[in-house]
Amino acid sequence: MDITGLIFEFIFLGMGIYLYMFSIGKVKAKNQEARERGENFRKNNRWLRIASLLLVAIISLNIFFHIKELLAN
Repeated sequence: MDITGLIFEFIFLGMGIYLYMFSIGKVKAKNQEARERGENFRKNNRWLRIASLLLVAIISLNIFFHIKELLAN
């Protein structure tokens, strides 16, 4: 069960990194219409960058403590 939780933490870390990359404009859509919608979303939702950084920081600490607990047992 501990390994399953660790796997889910890595999934959430990947989601946080993807959200951060999207919020700074590194992830682009293939077609022009979707690219414009994404750009408008980023302009209207500046909080997304801060929220994704917080998610990455919290999940990184969670993973650190989880691995530390696994190695202690």
